[in-house]
Amino acid sequence: MITAQHKKEHYKEQNLSSSWYNTETQNIYVTEALRLRITELGMQLGAIVLVQYNDDNWLPIVRLHANIISVLLWQCSKPPPRNRDQSSTTLKEMQLFGEFSAPSLGKEADCGALGSFEVELGPGQSWVVAERKPNPGSGRRGAHVSRGLRNPGGIESREVSGTRRNLLSLRLLWRCCCGRLIQEHHGLDYAWTLSATGGEGDEQWSAEKHTVKSPTDTFGTINFQDGEHIYQSKYIRTSWDTNSEHLLHLMLKEWNMELPKLVISVHGGIQNFKMSSNLKEAFSQGLVKAAETTGAWIITEGVNSGVSKHVGDALKAHSSKCLRKISTVGIPPWGVIENQRELVGRDVVCMYQTVGGNPFSKLTTLNSMHSHFILCDDGTVGKYGNEEKLRRNLEKHLSMQKIHSCSRQGVPVVGLVVEGGPNVILSVWETVKNKEPVVVCEGTGRAADLLAFTYKHLEDGGMLRPQVKEEIICLVQSMFNFSLRQSKHLFQILMDCMMHKDSITIFDADSEEHQDLDLAILTALLKGTSLSVSEQLNLAIAWDRVDIAKKHILIYGQHWKPGVLEQAMLEALVMDRVDFVKLLIEKGVNLHRFLTIPRLEDLYNTKQGPTNMFLRHLVQDVKQHTLLSSYRITLIDIGLVIEYLIGGAYRSSYTRKNFRILYNNLYRKNKDKPGDSHKSKKKSKDIHSLSEEPEPAGFVYPYNELLVWAVLMKRQKMAMFFWQHGEETTVKAVIASILYRAMAREAKESNMVDDTSEELENYSEQFGQLALDVLEKAFKQNEPMAMKLLTYELKNWSNFTCLKLAVSGGLRPFVSHSCTQMLLTDMWMGRLKMRKNSWLKIIISILLPPMILTLEFKSKAEMSQVPQSQDFQFTWNNREQDLSTTKENACAKNYDLERGPDEKLDENVHFDIRNGPQSLPWTRRVYEFYSAPFVKFWFYTMAYLAFLMLFTYTVLVEMQPEPIVQEWYVIIYIFTNAIEKVREICISEPSKFTQKVKMWLSEYWNLIEAVATVLFLVGFGLRWGSPPLHTVGRLIYCLDIIFWFSRLMDFFAVNQHAGPYVTMVAKMAANMFYIVIMMAIVLLSFGVARKAILSPNEPPSWRLARDIVFEPYWMMYGEVYASDIDVCESDPSCPPGSFLTPFLQAVYLFVQYIIMVNLLIACFK
Repeated sequence: MITAQHKKEHYKEQNLSSSWYNTETQNIYVTEALRLRITELGMQLGAIVLVQYNDDNWLPIVRLHANIISVLLWQCSKPPPRNRDQSSTTLKEMQLFGEFSAPSLGKEADCGALGSFEVELGPGQSWVVAERKPNPGSGRRGAHVSRGLRNPGGIESREVSGTRRNLLSLRLLWRCCCGRLIQEHHGLDYAWTLSATGGEGDEQWSAEKHTVKSPTDTFGTINFQDGEHIYQSKYIRTSWDTNSEHLLHLMLKEWNMELPKLVISVHGGIQNFKMSSNLKEAFSQGLVKAAETTGAWIITEGVNSGVSKHVGDALKAHSSKCLRKISTVGIPPWGVIENQRELVGRDVVCMYQTVGGNPFSKLTTLNSMHSHFILCDDGTVGKYGNEEKLRRNLEKHLSMQKIHSCSRQGVPVVGLVVEGGPNVILSVWETVKNKEPVVVCEGTGRAADLLAFTYKHLEDGGMLRPQVKEEIICLVQSMFNFSLRQSKHLFQILMDCMMHKDSITIFDADSEEHQDLDLAILTALLKGTSLSVSEQLNLAIAWDRVDIAKKHILIYGQHWKPGVLEQAMLEALVMDRVDFVKLLIEKGVNLHRFLTIPRLEDLYNTKQGPTNMFLRHLVQDVKQHTLLSSYRITLIDIGLVIEYLIGGAYRSSYTRKNFRILYNNLYRKNKDKPGDSHKSKKKSKDIHSLSEEPEPAGFVYPYNELLVWAVLMKRQKMAMFFWQHGEETTVKAVIASILYRAMAREAKESNMVDDTSEELENYSEQFGQLALDVLEKAFKQNEPMAMKLLTYELKNWSNFTCLKLAVSGGLRPFVSHSCTQMLLTDMWMGRLKMRKNSWLKIIISILLPPMILTLEFKSKAEMSQVPQSQDFQFTWNNREQDLSTTKENACAKNYDLERGPDEKLDENVHFDIRNGPQSLPWTRRVYEFYSAPFVKFWFYTMAYLAFLMLFTYTVLVEMQPEPIVQEWYVIIYIFTNAIEKVREICISEPSKFTQKVKMWLSEYWNLIEAVATVLFLVGFGLRWGSPPLHTVGRLIYCLDIIFWFSRLMDFFAVNQHAGPYVTMVAKMAANMFYIVIMMAIVLLSFGVARKAILSPNEPPSWRLARDIVFEPYWMMYGEVYASDIDVCESDPSCPPGSFLTPFLQAVYLFVQYIIMVNLLIACFK
């Protein structure tokens, strides 16, 4: 509970005698005439007069509309007469608005409330004071901001410590200038005597002088219940003079709000008002769109009435899906908030009722659609005013913040005027005189309409016609119930506002040429501020409003300084503004000149926009050490990451020797080693200066480099854009899919958030589908060119082909496409041309070589459609020349056909092309036959089968001291096969030998073959020894043949029928791993207990380990060893506890045989 302590010396008791003031009943005797005058006054004010009678005493209380106004009598000079009609009263002066001046325009004028008025009673003066908001409130007005046990300093508050002399001086009904009743100031001594004194009686009450600072005890989270939804809002109660820097620190660090790129300050009336349906819809849609698209903060009064309620309704109606993404900050006075007690507490979470309890109360509730509340406390109750100072200071401090680190532009602030009273006009004047733009919503009423009317009737010289001036003054008088003097004063303020007409924009929703409110707000900022064109473009990029840039900035005839558009392109890339990147490219930004090594490196190290911290984890993996937070990623690091993700023999262009030389030459002036974390700041400055100097030659394929950057930074929309532009569309989609899939795998293995892995996998599927769609489109239009597209060597992608990348990346839908399968079939068959029973023809031709001459081969014209046909050149010059001449003649023939029938056709040429396939000599046919991959496969398969037959014979017969012929064949085969595998490793693409070996062993069957070869060499060495070693060598032969037989499974993988089953077996073996582990645990638990019970006296030996698993293992397959279930039945002297083994075996078989085995079967299904 917050208290306010008054200083007793500030209260002077008046000369009230007990003869007219009843201290027991605490009532005042007044005359009937006075009652009539007060009643008459109340009726003039449209008030309700409530008279409370108690015996012959009565007390009038006047209520003005829903606001309670207590009318109190004090400083009477004599007791009331017996006859109530003796005395008369006259109204001497009634001051409704006080001495009118600009600073005195507070919220009182907006609500039509009373300041004070005087009544003269007979010979002595008696004062009647009308207070506007007498409802009790509690509160220290501000506080230190704290969160949990933390208490950041700088934000202070004050308690009430003193009052004015002219307080309402009745014990229970007197009201302090802070708005509270005297009885609410705890610790006061009411046994005073009333005496009229001078001196400090003329002292004016002020928040600075009569309040004291104290820590806050009101902050936390509010839960607003709105139907089925609960909206959470952060709040804190703070002093009106709190340092704005401390407030912003609280909002950014404690509340985790993002720094705004725009501040929309909404000004308007406190009381409820109506807007037309069209205007309200335009206001709601425009405000929400402006906030959503620009990342703006909306600042309002935050109460559940007036313009703040309209803002809340707009948020609720048009941003339900992303309501809390829009930061809406309410800054209401603490003294006007209802249900304050629910909010008091440190770091509390409270439910707040937004429906007011007292319909006559001037207090109001908070609006549930606001995301944050700063409750401004100046020690008063029921009064507005000082929250405007806090709000204005916060907005000014926000305007000095930079939109992002790379920009010099501060956060722009724009005012939005909706309805309102005189105080709103004063706020507009304070805004425009600081060169800040204001948008006025015409048609909303009162102040907004007055501003719009004045704006539209203003002449070129900034003057108004006399009749218009008189009309505006009359409008002010009727609109706000002002006197002529007050109206002229307000008119002068209006004219002061019009002196800054360029900063004012009128939004008229009913106009035929009106634009949306969001456009009006943003264009007002561009029009009403003195920003350069480049700064305006930076603002539009920060807001992500490409429509604003197209209409008002990037227009025809605009002159741009060199480098401005390139800098805008850099900011658009950094902030992930895809539409702006597209627009700037359309406007002529050359990416070949723009993208340089320093700029690309800056993009990888940016901390603006959506950053990808996962990239730093990948760099740590490839560099194999922890990176400091200040470490700067280099392009060489990026190259290592790309190679790590794609795998295999892929070599990034960033890690090649030529690029390293260029990179080192570029930074030769910089003594720091690239990527040195201790000197990264100096390097960053050098790179920044490099980007401003004449840039070196850019990249050949800038769209490819930017695509990889967007993928590694996890910017999917940007990656999609760069995929759509530039060359090599198919391979770019394949590369993006491979990188995303590898990143998803790494994220899953790194125990990152599950959403990250799923998101990356989804991106990979999107690009994989794009690659498939492009291939399908190309295949339908031109089959030969589509197949060449798959086998074209890509210099920018490690000289890989698109097909090779797809296979290494495991893009099965791409590889299984009809185009890919036709290409693989053509490459597989070589120059052989056969359809049915191809395998049978090949085997017969291998066994009977003369049959090769009967096979059909493709012509050169047909081979030209196969991508590898360039590698096959005829060895004889004459035939090559003849075919070349034939081709030229054929082209000439086609040209003649197009020209007309007059030209003669060369029938000999036509005959040569048709009979081309029959012209292959027998030597060429033999060469083409044995060069075909399909023939090589069957030749190798037959040789391998012969090897297995001889190896089987070798291990089945008695091994002689010297190898027999069959064994020598096996030895020669394995040795030559090992030499071939070494050759494969040496000619593979990785530069380092360790990488070559690692890539070769990554294939499962290569690993099996390596184990089988090493095992055979060990056995071969031992078989030459004496009989013990000779026997061991033979045993190794017997074990080694298992690996060579299992190698046969690899041959089935190429078969379209048997291949899927091989894949299924591999997946089933991988999936059963964890189930087998669980089965082993069950087996060991039973085996150990069973062996320990049945054999309590066993000596230590390795046989114990065998006995533990031997019989329990075979029990899984149905062998229960029935004779050994109850050992005590045949042997009365069985070990103690043997009766437990049948029970244990029953449980074991139930769990292992019934549950685990069936679980394993179900997993395979």
